[in-house]
Amino acid sequence: MDTVQHPSATWEAVSNGIVFYRRQQLYTLPGKLPNIADYLIAGCKNGGPIALMRDTSKLVALGRGGPAFTKSQIQVYSPAGEGLLLFSRFGWTFDERLVVLNEEGVYRLYDLQGDYQQFSVGSEEAELGIIDARIHENGLVALTGSLTLLEVKDWEGGRPLALANPGISEPPHSWAVIPPDQSISRHVEVLLSVDATILTVDNLESTDQRVARGPFLRVSLSPNGKFLALLTSAGLLWVVSSDFQRELVVLDTATVGAEGPVNQVEWCGNDAVLVTWNDLASLILPSRDNIAGETLRYLYFGATFVVTETDGARVMGQDVCDFIQKVPVSSVSIFRPGSTSSSAILFAAWESFVQRSPKADENIRSIRSDLAAAVNECIDAAGHEWDPHWQRKLLSASTAAKFGWGFLDLYNPTDFIAMGQALKVLNAVRFYEIGIPLTYSQYQYVSPAHLINRLTSRNLHLLAIRVSSFLSLKPDVVLKHWASVKIARSKSSAVDGEDDEVCRLIVDKFEKLGGGEVSYADIARRAWEVGRTGLATKLLDHETRASDQVPLLLTMKEDNLALVKAVDSGDTDLVYHVLLHLYKRLPLGSFFKLIEDGGDQLAPASKLLQVYARELNREMLRDFYYSDDRRVESATLALDEAAQMTDPHAVMTAMMNESVRLLALQQQYEKDSDGKIKFFGQSVSETIRTCISNNMSKKADRVKSEFKVPDKRFWYLKLHALTAMRDFDALDAFARSKRSPIGYEAFVRHLVETGHLKQAALYVMRCDGPKRVGLYVLCEDWRAAGRECKERGDKKGMEQLRKSCPNSLIARELDQLMASMK
Repeated sequence: MDTVQHPSATWEAVSNGIVFYRRQQLYTLPGKLPNIADYLIAGCKNGGPIALMRDTSKLVALGRGGPAFTKSQIQVYSPAGEGLLLFSRFGWTFDERLVVLNEEGVYRLYDLQGDYQQFSVGSEEAELGIIDARIHENGLVALTGSLTLLEVKDWEGGRPLALANPGISEPPHSWAVIPPDQSISRHVEVLLSVDATILTVDNLESTDQRVARGPFLRVSLSPNGKFLALLTSAGLLWVVSSDFQRELVVLDTATVGAEGPVNQVEWCGNDAVLVTWNDLASLILPSRDNIAGETLRYLYFGATFVVTETDGARVMGQDVCDFIQKVPVSSVSIFRPGSTSSSAILFAAWESFVQRSPKADENIRSIRSDLAAAVNECIDAAGHEWDPHWQRKLLSASTAAKFGWGFLDLYNPTDFIAMGQALKVLNAVRFYEIGIPLTYSQYQYVSPAHLINRLTSRNLHLLAIRVSSFLSLKPDVVLKHWASVKIARSKSSAVDGEDDEVCRLIVDKFEKLGGGEVSYADIARRAWEVGRTGLATKLLDHETRASDQVPLLLTMKEDNLALVKAVDSGDTDLVYHVLLHLYKRLPLGSFFKLIEDGGDQLAPASKLLQVYARELNREMLRDFYYSDDRRVESATLALDEAAQMTDPHAVMTAMMNESVRLLALQQQYEKDSDGKIKFFGQSVSETIRTCISNNMSKKADRVKSEFKVPDKRFWYLKLHALTAMRDFDALDAFARSKRSPIGYEAFVRHLVETGHLKQAALYVMRCDGPKRVGLYVLCEDWRAAGRECKERGDKKGMEQLRKSCPNSLIARELDQLMASMK
């Protein structure tokens, strides 16, 4: 008998039993959090932490149990209630950095170790003051003292942009921001509750939506940006589409039976709204039969805080952290009582098989035609279960070794393997000491690489390196972060021999775990930034790539060493880079002395400098000969210059005219784009690439025409630009526009090189027949390669494919194709 609670035990039905919701307890938090009713809170999405700051408008009794906060402190907790960080003196970014903005317009981006970057929204705004702000994952919108709105895009410290003037005379009752990735215009939009209506403000205009239900005390946007939940001052909850054209729910919250004011109005996924009071959270869903919707009640002890997620809502209370979500379709299909779906029958057959019941075979044969879909649904349901017991059961029902696809022919196990890997990773990070309660849907959205970055930001390097190894990802990011932390922590105790010890530890770890492929340049830069110049130099000695090594040496002003490393690399471009950098920075005498003192070791640099100066800077060459007392060379140079004085420089004149025309055209393009796109100083090829990357096809064609760019060169430029943009529809239309002067093999090879194997395979059929098999193999599409061999009657090629195919599953398919050949 199973003692584990059945997945459907916590389900609650709505919509006449068609849809279910569940509350999953993630962690218990006894005594770990203060009374959250007394604090302002910001929560990070995708299982991220929360930040608390004391609400100065509320009286707090001192001396009672729980953590105590001073007025200007911010405390960060994981969802499991573990303290992560304490700030002295507040939204979250997508990469889990805490944004703290003060009244003077200064904002800081803190990571989870307390390090920060500081920026400002501008001096003029600082004088007016910032009275409120809304922070989203990729920027913020601030409300200034003059009641105007400023937008900060990204988090690179760029100049803020002023939005249209809303024309209001007092602060709004409430407001919300629609991020650019969720708005129809693809620009940020602000919703302001003013009097009884809502104003929509973007960078061009302010629009009155002409609604009359306000004023609204809460404005909440759904994760997909399509719906709004608004709470009026009279306690009426109004759920409407974001364009205010479709009404979904109108509910008087007084009928819910809660006491006191509403604390939060947040979305639970995109299908329901969660309204909270002290001791109660009410889930409200649209209903076809009732405009007031349907309601589910969840009881809590004390106040709660809700973080909206894309697939549900995370609720943090005084002693518990829950996750409320709509039960996924695959879970309902399997575990709903009385379900007759193929996946439910497959799961029942597995349980019969475990109990050695002959009913298992009967059940399997009854769904033979739908077995593949049933296996896929069991795999998907496993990803949505939190209990490892039910994860194992669902995966066991689909595995070949035990059950499921053992009854299928040629079933591809890729999804099963990927799900097993994902669940192992998710179960590890959900552990309370780690405290990242990611769902499978969120894991797919943020990507494994992003999860590894989140682990490293918590200094969980061992777990991060194990996850990287398990998922076959490069450990570079983890190792570099570990080395940076190691250097930062040892900087205060730097003594003689400390640099050697730290360098040895870092090199040993990089060689052991990184296979010697991790670059030391970034770590050396970090060491230099914290004042460890000796350690930085030692680390750079282990850097094998001179192109990474030399620029940092120049930054560190290790001029002689940088020039020696550049000469030793044999890269003439790198030597020229160092020489020109030193020529601009050093006094002329010091520059020449550096080269002369290098002797034979820097002789190649001396010769390259003379070649460059003879062609482009005769004045430098004359000074160089003078400083080295080369009288014969100086005389020869003077005679050469005298002989060229009658040269009309026709070629240089033509080049100058062409450069002037290009600069004028670039200046016009920048003006057409209001200075948002930079063209000035680019080459012809770079100008074409910039035009294509910014959807200026006609301007790119004009550059091609005016500067007589060959068709082949233009096609290569456009191929590379569209691939970099991942605009594969435009690339396909371009390929069909006319016969390609570079052929279509170039499309295939470039797409393969950039990792777009699936897109590359689409162009193979346009290539020459004899090359198609090899190109399909290059795209790792073995089945298409086999079909091509079959169509061409190439048995020898089929045999070669059979020998080199990567696994037995593909080998079986190739054997079938080979057997069907005449």
